[in-house]
Amino acid sequence: MEHLRFVVVHSSQLAEQQTQTYARAQAKEVGAVAEHVQRVQARWFACEADATAASAEYEGRGLGRRGRRPQAWRYHAVHYRTMADTRRVRRAHRGRPAKTEPPPLEAGYRLVVEAERLPNPEEDNGWTGLATTLSAEACPDAEVLQAYHEQHTSVEPSFRWIKNPAAISPVWLEKPERIAALAMLTVVGLLVSSIIQRQVRLSLQTHAQQLPGNKGMTATPTAAVMLALFAPVALIQFEVADQQIAQIYGVQPHHLLICDALGLDHAWYEVPSVYKIDRFSQGP
Repeated sequence: MEHLRFVVVHSSQLAEQQTQTYARAQAKEVGAVAEHVQRVQARWFACEADATAASAEYEGRGLGRRGRRPQAWRYHAVHYRTMADTRRVRRAHRGRPAKTEPPPLEAGYRLVVEAERLPNPEEDNGWTGLATTLSAEACPDAEVLQAYHEQHTSVEPSFRWIKNPAAISPVWLEKPERIAALAMLTVVGLLVSSIIQRQVRLSLQTHAQQLPGNKGMTATPTAAVMLALFAPVALIQFEVADQQIAQIYGVQPHHLLICDALGLDHAWYEVPSVYKIDRFSQGP
């Protein structure tokens, strides 16, 4: 089994970014916490056991509602304590009460909620842990960091694409070797996708050209947009009177523009037949 070496790196720019992100998220959570406190403190419990059970549920120690565990607060610490209290209730008899008659009260329990913001220590921000199987002699720490930054500009932005459930079909893998192989193939595929995106963008910038995008023409299309442009392209083959006829459907000039940027031969999208129809035709 290969041994892992970890390289821990601190970045002041990343620390500042994480601090600002934490502050925005905490400020956004304030309203939800205030609403939660108001709702919890308005509840009334007939006995102490019910109040204790509700407190355990809110603190995440109970079963939650409908079998789901309560969601813990991420940027606030919320504490609950049980307090005995009384409240006014309706009189059992009709009519105007006597002036000397005390108002009817009911004994019970409430929950008192105390919320405080969780601190965000500056020394905890800006850290990144890198793992590698290479030894320090074969790859020093500086080279590991450089390789990570180079990979970050090409592969990691594509990870948001594979988060789509439809991107990769579910695969059951049990052996660590197979899991590592799938991860390797995924990274290689993302590298190829990043190279396609880089080459096409460079070509478009050099020749001042554009491609259809999600919102009109663009000179910086993503690899996913480029691949989606080829979805309507199809090769149709049929036979008439013992004669094979083929036709390319859906090929447009921007498809050949991508081929030129990647150095691909146009022959891939040409019909090897004397009966082919204009390749830029929209219909079969």
